[in-house]
Formats: sequence, structure tokens, C-alpha cells
Amino acid sequence: MPTESDTHYDPSLGNKFIFVTGGVMSGLGKGITAASTGRLLTNAGFDVTAVKIDPYLNVDAGTMNPYQHGEVYVLEDGGEVDLDLGNYERFLDIDMTSDHNITTGKTYQHVIEKERAGDYLGKTVQIIPHITDDIKRRIREAAEGTDVCIIEVGGTVGDIEGMPYLEALRQFAHEEPEENVLFTHVTLVPYSKNGEQKTKPTQHSVKEVRSIGLQPDVIVGRCEDKLDPETKEKIALFCDIPTEAVFSNPDVEDVYHVPLMVEEEGLDQYVLEHFGMADEALPEGERANEWREIVTTDKDGEVDVALVGKYDLEDAYMSIHESLKHAGFEVGVDVNVHWVSADEMADAHDGRLEDMDGIIVPGGFGMRGSEGKIEAVRYARENDIPFLGLCLGFQMAVVEYARNVLGLEDAHSAEMVEDTPHPVIDILPEQYEVQDMGGTMRLGEHTTVIEPETLAYELYDDTSCTERHRHRYEVNPEYFDDFEDEPLTFSGTAGNRMEILELDDHPFFFGTQFHPEYTSRPGQPSPPFLGLVDAVLAQRERTNDDSSNDADADADADADTETEVTH
Repeated sequence: MPTESDTHYDPSLGNKFIFVTGGVMSGLGKGITAASTGRLLTNAGFDVTAVKIDPYLNVDAGTMNPYQHGEVYVLEDGGEVDLDLGNYERFLDIDMTSDHNITTGKTYQHVIEKERAGDYLGKTVQIIPHITDDIKRRIREAAEGTDVCIIEVGGTVGDIEGMPYLEALRQFAHEEPEENVLFTHVTLVPYSKNGEQKTKPTQHSVKEVRSIGLQPDVIVGRCEDKLDPETKEKIALFCDIPTEAVFSNPDVEDVYHVPLMVEEEGLDQYVLEHFGMADEALPEGERANEWREIVTTDKDGEVDVALVGKYDLEDAYMSIHESLKHAGFEVGVDVNVHWVSADEMADAHDGRLEDMDGIIVPGGFGMRGSEGKIEAVRYARENDIPFLGLCLGFQMAVVEYARNVLGLEDAHSAEMVEDTPHPVIDILPEQYEVQDMGGTMRLGEHTTVIEPETLAYELYDDTSCTERHRHRYEVNPEYFDDFEDEPLTFSGTAGNRMEILELDDHPFFFGTQFHPEYTSRPGQPSPPFLGLVDAVLAQRERTNDDSSNDADADADADADTETEVTH
């Protein structure tokens, strides 16, 4: 093993490690499988953390189009990362940092910087040992202070960009006692046309893994239904693992039910026994049960919320979908999210939104779809539809109000129209000289001061909140005076920065410069999202009461008419 002085690699860090790889195809649900395993170990009383390995050359996910990789999730320290880290935070109820996301760009950049600084003088810098040692160092440091660290390797086994990571894992397993490492391999088990569960893709995938020097300890089969006993036995036989080490991960109504499914098959107990931790775990009857209670809450009705965005892709707005779900858990309703194309909104917004109970305008960048988002804001404002604007949605609410209420013709964001006569949204002062696009925005957690006796204060029940940001533009201070004494007020600020807006005499009109969706959890819904769903239900109740009163009035009128005719 290389010495610590050579590699900054400390083998004493961390404790138990679960490595999760995937085969056959991407998008099988490695992240949900890993997060579900972590949830069960957390329920059993252990401290669990996670690491996501992304083999792409990008240093982080910040410059990626959502169509490429889903939403960019922002951590408390400002790290722009893969959406799987959002699942880890939600499932494990932990706050992670940039150190929990390893990318090829980040690893190679660090090793090259060390080479340029002369740290490797006289040595040839190579994949082995320098890159693999850096990967192992990052895993161990992220795991420090926890009982179990779950490491998901992105992509599919056999991808060329993932090879250094799999080699690092092989070395890792060689360096650790056998009882400290467990390899989980997630594969696809499709149905044939005659309804048979086919194991051949799994066999070939495991053969690929073994050719690299890794032997799965656990195999999780992704299938439409639970794996048949015969299927499990066949996988075990051809992949050289015990039958009891083969688990099902079938399609479920909600990803939050996956921990319940794998728990029924005993995945957590198998892992604990492998690690020799079963005796240290809480007895099954004493393990935390809040997760099951939250995600299986009975629902009494449903509400419909329009998400007016540019991307017809749920992954692009993953945290928003999940935050609405969390709010639904809290109040006992299903929240149906309807994507509405912002590109098409400008010409037909009435028809697209008239059946919606609430409207969300999410964050984003660029001119495309901005006019449609502005129209969605206007529709919500003029028709008393509960509205939530997030980041760019907050900014477009400012633009809409400036145009249609303050009369500032052609007001816009300088991001969209540089020569707008009224740049009510302008670039942050510290961004004037910024050249690089990656990692240079206002990122991560910042504190917002909340005005008392406002909707924001009612939602957060405090005079401040700390939420995560990701933006390069803000409300232009030159226009603060224009908004004074207006029904649209800024109820949350950070120094001279406007962070929260709300509209008086409206059922719910709320916007945030920050992204509250990143801190929402099952059992701890984000206050703005919970406020939106509460407002939708209150609006519906008022409408039902009005309809009932109208019906009673009509009935009384009919009775009066009948009495007059009789007499």
C-alpha cells in the first residue's frame, strides 16, 4: 500500500463501506437502491452517509443542461451536484457537502495541480497509483465519523470512463478486512414475451464485474414485479452468490416505498450480518418507524399544481416534485404535478392553467420560455390562483408586476434583454468581472432576514431562515423605491438583496430568490411548499362554501317563488 506521506491517503478513516454498481443499462435506480439501504440502516440506529461517484469529466454538474443529467442539486456549501445526492439527503435526512460527490474532473484536476506544484517530482504520474489513490482518499475522508458509507458508482459497469473507479474499488477491497466491505450490484431483469423473467442480462453484467476483479456480495434485480423464487435461484447459481443475497427492487407507486419493499425481503438484516453489526443494531421492534408512517399516510383527496417550465422532464425539476409530495404527506393529499410548457404559455395561458389549483414557476436560465413564465405569473395574480415563484420564478414575478402594475413598459431582466429600458432584475455586483461559468454564481446557504407580521414570517415562524441559493442576478436596487407602498412587498432580505416577495390581498402569492426545494424532507416539508398546498386547500374550501351558499340562496328563492304562486 502506498504510504500516507506519498498520497495523503489515511487508511484509518471510515468504518463499513457499501459499494453500489450497476449493469445492463443506466437509470435502473442505483441511487434509490443505495438510499433505501441507507434509510434502513439509519432506522436500525447507525450513522450513515453516502458518496456519489460521477465518472464524467466535468468538475461538477453546474454547467450541464437538465436534459443531460436532470436537475442540478445544490448542497449547503454551494456544491452543484448530481440529483442523486438530493435523494440521499432526503432519504437519510442529512446535509452533505461537495466532498460527497467525486467526479473525474475534480479528481484529475487535483492530481494535475499537485503535479504542477512539484508534489510528484521525479515520478511518472499515472492512473495507478495516483488517480486511484486520490479516489480512495476522497471516499475515506467523506466516510469519516460515520458507521457506514454507501458509495454509488454512476454509469454502467464496462463504461470506459468508469474503469479507474472500479480499479480503485478493487484496491479498496484488497486493503480492507472482508467484513468491512460489501459490493451491491443492481441489474435489469426483464420479461420475455411469454412472461418469463430473464436472467441472462444479469449474468453477463456480473461476468463483466468479475472480469474487473470485483465479486458482488448482493445482487438487486430491477423488474416490474418481485423476482420469482426460481429467478433468484438461477441468478445465485450463475453469479456465484447465496440465494438469500438476491433481492427484488420491483416497480412501486412511489420511490419512498422502496425501503419498505427491500426491508420485507430482509436486505437490511443481510447487510448487518455481513458486517457483523447485527448485534449492535436496534432490535427490530425498536427501530425507527417514522418513515413508514409518513410515506404510507392515507390521502384524502388530491390537488392539481401546474409547473410552468422549459423542460418536459420530471428529473429536471426533481426536488420540486419531491417537495410537493412532502407537503402532500403533511396535509394528507396527493399533489398532481402538471408540466406546462413555458414556450407555449404566451399564446394560450388561459386554457393551460384554468383547471389548476396552484401554479409554480421554477428556476432556470436564459431567454427561452421567459415570456411564458411572465404570463403564468400574471394569470396567477389576476385570477387569485395560489402561486409560488422560485429563483427565476421570483424574478419573473418582479418583472410582471413592474410591467403590468407599475407601468414600466418593457421591463425585464438584464439576463434576458441586455438593453431593456427597465432592468428591474440585474446582475449581482460581484459578477461583473466573472469570466468562468462553472461554480461562480451565488451558491449555497445564505441567511434571509424576515419581516414580522408577514406571510413569510407565518410560514417560517421565525424572523430569519437559511436556504440554498443558485443565481447570478437579483432585484435591481435602483427600483426599490418603485415598489414602496405597493401591495407587492419584499418581506425577506439579505442586506441590500431582496430574497422574498409576497402580495397582499391574494390567497397566496409568494416568491423566493432562494431554492427552498433543496431542504425539503419527508416529515419536514419546505415551508413555502406547505404554504402553497395549504392555500390551495383553503381556496377550495372557500369555493365550496360559496357554492353551497349560492345553492342555499337559489333554494330559498325557489321556495319564495313557490309560496307566492300558491297564494
